[in-house]
Amino acid sequence: MDERSVSPILLAGGSGTRLWPLSRKDHPKQFVTLVGETSLFQQTCVRVQKPPFTAPYILGSADHRFLIAEQALEAGLQQAAVVLEPVGRDTAPAACMAALLVARADPEGLVLLLPCDHLVADDAKFRAAVTAGIPAAEAGQIVVFGVTPNRPETGYGYIELVPSETSLDGLPRPVARFVEKPAREQAQAYIAGGNYLWNAGIFLFRAETMLQHFEALQPEILEACTDALASAVVDLDFVRLDAAAYGRAPKISIDYAIMEKVENIACIPLETGWSDCGAWPSIYELAVKDADGNAIRGDVVLEDAQNCLVYSDDACVAMLGLSDVVTIATKDAVLVASRERAGDLKPLVERLQQQGRSIVSSHARVHRPWGWYESLSFDERYQVKCIMVKPGARLSLQSHMHRAEHWVVVSGTVEVVRGDETFLLTENESTYIPTGTRHRLANPGRIPAFLIEVQSGSYLGEDDIIRFDDVYGRAAEPRTGK
Repeated sequence: MDERSVSPILLAGGSGTRLWPLSRKDHPKQFVTLVGETSLFQQTCVRVQKPPFTAPYILGSADHRFLIAEQALEAGLQQAAVVLEPVGRDTAPAACMAALLVARADPEGLVLLLPCDHLVADDAKFRAAVTAGIPAAEAGQIVVFGVTPNRPETGYGYIELVPSETSLDGLPRPVARFVEKPAREQAQAYIAGGNYLWNAGIFLFRAETMLQHFEALQPEILEACTDALASAVVDLDFVRLDAAAYGRAPKISIDYAIMEKVENIACIPLETGWSDCGAWPSIYELAVKDADGNAIRGDVVLEDAQNCLVYSDDACVAMLGLSDVVTIATKDAVLVASRERAGDLKPLVERLQQQGRSIVSSHARVHRPWGWYESLSFDERYQVKCIMVKPGARLSLQSHMHRAEHWVVVSGTVEVVRGDETFLLTENESTYIPTGTRHRLANPGRIPAFLIEVQSGSYLGEDDIIRFDDVYGRAAEPRTGK
């Protein structure tokens, strides 16, 4: 590997709920289009496709593997290795795994640990900042990237720099300490002092350097990650870390585990425009606004409204006589909150979760490796879905114990396996799948196939499925549906 090239490790495993109802467990914020025309994950993929970067690794959740693969391909990322965490253990085990992955090819190799759920406004300046940190990382320092604060933010960690008479230009500057999320008064003092930056959670280091720190400070994490990688298995295009071994790693952030315990840390300012897009108020600040201070996306009509954030991905949202309100409308849930309180959704989401509501975890449209399905109508003994099957894709060979299914093709062509039969259906043609019958859908055509599925029976849960064959390796996952 070229001595000045960097291996990006894209951290794509988050599942936050602070942007509910748009961000959910099965489709978290890094895969959602929040700012711009693509998701934060796809923007990150584009960011690392030019020098000084080599082909990246993507470290993500097994539950999101097909979403990761699909969005990476859409972003033009052809050679990424997708490594699947069987369980989330925070950023310290992720950093250790990143170092191990790169060290297999080159212990001296440089690693950039990079979250995929942040907004970076200027990719060229970002790459320039990383390039500026390469000499320090090659010399054995851990390089962190800080953002000049423009407000007394209490939701971010801070980096205190060693005082210097020179300006911030021409860094790296040595780091005095890391400070966790401060109270507002303390944050105001940090800004006034001029010697603090927001911690962007981005780290550049030599693989061997980080492994040495883990060996000295967190040997339990190093052992767990080493064993998890040694026992990893290849599943299609994914590398699955060993669940038992990785689960032994303590759940801890890299800040607590390593950064607050080591010296010789350098900081480079990230003068690119940056946000962690952590909550709806931050999305409002980033959005383009009209003359009344309103930021809208989708089918929205406002009358006498000021300083509102309004999003709709389906129905028309009409608002009259309101100020400083956040309204987020999806196909199956609507959030209405004051802008002041819209950053504190955790108790609300927890209450919904306690009530057993699926809207906490998944959207009405559920993405699968073969396409997607969306529930259109649901009652005790029937459910109507729209199904899209990608060209060349096919569902698992399966059966159901408690329901029958009717399929009506809306457009395209599908191949149907029903018991011992195999036949084609085209537009306006239909078929019936009796309860207990083995069946499969496939799309042999060159365009997406759309069909309506009508389910009827005594139980309609997604866990009523027995898989006999699946090209996506999901035979051992009976609760995923389709």
